Amino acid sequence: MPKQYIASDFGISPQDLGQATLTTLHTLQQAGFDAYIVGGSVRDLLLGLHPKDFDIATNATPEQVKRVFGRHCQIIGRRFQLAHVYQDRHLFEVATFRAPHQEHSAKSQTSAQGLIMRDNVWGTIEQDALRRDFTANALYYNPQTGIIWDFANGLTDIQHKILRIIGNPSDRYREDPVRMLRAARFAVKLGFELEQQTAAPIAHLAYLLKAISHHRLYDESHKLFSCGHLSELLPLLHQMGLFQALFPLLDDNIVQSPLVQLAAQNTDERLQQGKSVNPAFFYAVLLWDWQQQQAQKLIAKGADYFPAQQTAAMRVLNLQSQSTAIPRHTAQTIREIWELQPRLATPKSRLVPNLITQPRFRAGFDFLLLREQSGAQDTHNMAEWWEHYQSVDADTQEKLLKDLDKRKARAVAKEKAANKAQNKPKRAKKPKDTHALSEAQQP
Repeated sequence: MPKQYIASDFGISPQDLGQATLTTLHTLQQAGFDAYIVGGSVRDLLLGLHPKDFDIATNATPEQVKRVFGRHCQIIGRRFQLAHVYQDRHLFEVATFRAPHQEHSAKSQTSAQGLIMRDNVWGTIEQDALRRDFTANALYYNPQTGIIWDFANGLTDIQHKILRIIGNPSDRYREDPVRMLRAARFAVKLGFELEQQTAAPIAHLAYLLKAISHHRLYDESHKLFSCGHLSELLPLLHQMGLFQALFPLLDDNIVQSPLVQLAAQNTDERLQQGKSVNPAFFYAVLLWDWQQQQAQKLIAKGADYFPAQQTAAMRVLNLQSQSTAIPRHTAQTIREIWELQPRLATPKSRLVPNLITQPRFRAGFDFLLLREQSGAQDTHNMAEWWEHYQSVDADTQEKLLKDLDKRKARAVAKEKAANKAQNKPKRAKKPKDTHALSEAQQP
């Protein structure tokens, strides 16, 4: 029997859900169905957090949900069918209670490795709870009755800050390898400790992520980057072998590079300030060294600088997309950030006004600044110049542009002098008279 708790004893009120959530639940219940807030949002409410999204679990099938909400509902998914319900500009994910998939082979399918390929078998709330990933997520809240149902002792684990998978860990990871990524992300985001048996198989099973859709893995990588605790998460992913499963062609130590660590810290700070983050930016950071290595190989073979950079960018993004399917618009943003780097590092004064109005200027500038702060030498300390240029009036900007021309002229003169000194023929040394003897050597 599940444990039952009174939500108000934990300071939880129906008003915490918002009117759109309550309306969606009430509509389902008025139609004769059971409906609960489920999973992470209940967990977060118990932790005193303020979830933005609320998932709903119900005994109504997706078709029945569609009939209840009509044109405000869309059924999505093949492997795991569910309903998207739109209510007052809010989107709710409404999932039907699932039963154990192995009991209904006609409507479910697993691979030889145990990966669930299709899972549309409806069941009871008790069965659904045991199908969820972690004990802390097997919680159901009905705001109408004010009761929280706990089917897997999840409240105790929440109170002890333990993340524990439901069932046999190896079997559950084989069913859906993405659970390993979720385990790492939740542990860091919530400040929970991964229960020993939950953590143990991950390093040995990380390779199973290769069987997951590249599109789904891209979505999961976005969740990792935007969890708000990326600085702590990256070393954990690397330690578990999960980072290598997502980025198999990157250097194993890339997560320890100054640029990646600084970008992770910057990303976390932006999220803490309530700002948004673009996954393209962190992808640009992660793939930058690899792209530069590929470009240098092409240049060494005689390719011109800019064509080499463009070819290398396309090659790197195409190869990475075989692991995480980078959307076309995201790939375009990454390329634009990269292509701005030499233009921002060695700008021509007459082109500065055009550069600063480009749509990707801000992202390109932020990238240049992070590279400079992490010790890159080819930025020529221009990040500071651009920062100053953006903060002053038009007259001062004009003066900065004139100074930029003088600065560039000095750099060119210095380079010419260095080349001249390098190419200057050396004076031949006067040959030593090996036949002459010193007075001390003479007989």
